[in-house]
Amino acid sequence: MPVQKITESPSRYDHLEQMSTAELLRNMNNEDRTVPEAIARVIPDLERLVDAIAERMKRGGRLFYMGAGTSGRLGIVDASECPPTFGVPQGMVIGLIAGGDSAIRKAVEFAEDDREQGWVDLQAHAIGKDDTVIGIAASGGTAYVIGALERCNAEGILTGGITCNPESQLSLTARHPVVVVVGPEFVTGSTRMKSGTAQKLVLNMISTSVMIKLGRVKGNRMVDMQLSNNKLIDRGTRMVMDALGVDYEHANALLKEHGNVRNAIDAQKEQGQ
Repeated sequence: MPVQKITESPSRYDHLEQMSTAELLRNMNNEDRTVPEAIARVIPDLERLVDAIAERMKRGGRLFYMGAGTSGRLGIVDASECPPTFGVPQGMVIGLIAGGDSAIRKAVEFAEDDREQGWVDLQAHAIGKDDTVIGIAASGGTAYVIGALERCNAEGILTGGITCNPESQLSLTARHPVVVVVGPEFVTGSTRMKSGTAQKLVLNMISTSVMIKLGRVKGNRMVDMQLSNNKLIDRGTRMVMDALGVDYEHANALLKEHGNVRNAIDAQKEQGQ
């Protein structure tokens, strides 16, 4: 009989339907508070993975996230936010989900059970040896992810894994496993809750740390962010104001002339030399 995974273990709470709204919210919040503590315990593993990714991306490699269901969607969210936040090209960080793009909004039955499709999806992006592939699976047993990582290992491509089950297939397959043990979910087996929160936080940490190491942040500012709406133009203008000590109108004009915060600041400083 297979061993029950921690993510499938019975909730510490029962008779949820009998709880008041306040009790439900308070108990969920109590469980959520444990997630950052669980991540703190795996920071050394994250450190090794981030350094390995950054080393390859400095050589022109890309970062791929792969998952199914909630895990796949979280990877896609993180990948999609890298170009506007850090100004990197589209396709430098790529999220893949079992079942293809239609699975972002609607579950595709049994797509996660296809052990071969993950590698097929990676080949469509001409996966190479400077790339990194991170499998995301709360359970740690998603065939779509495991099959792809096994092929990556065989081809000498760096692999990482984000899971919430120790000794899972993903944790044993990935060269750099990050195993965040958050314990049973508030609703038994609902891994979109604590497990999903842990995955989101870990993805934030990976992509942000890598981008900082690639020089995409200066000080604490997103100097390469895309100016894709009025809020970001205003933010960028204030960054230029702070960096150069000029008024809003001057900063705004510089920003529009040079296209982003970094270029506006560097061009003005060069003129002042």
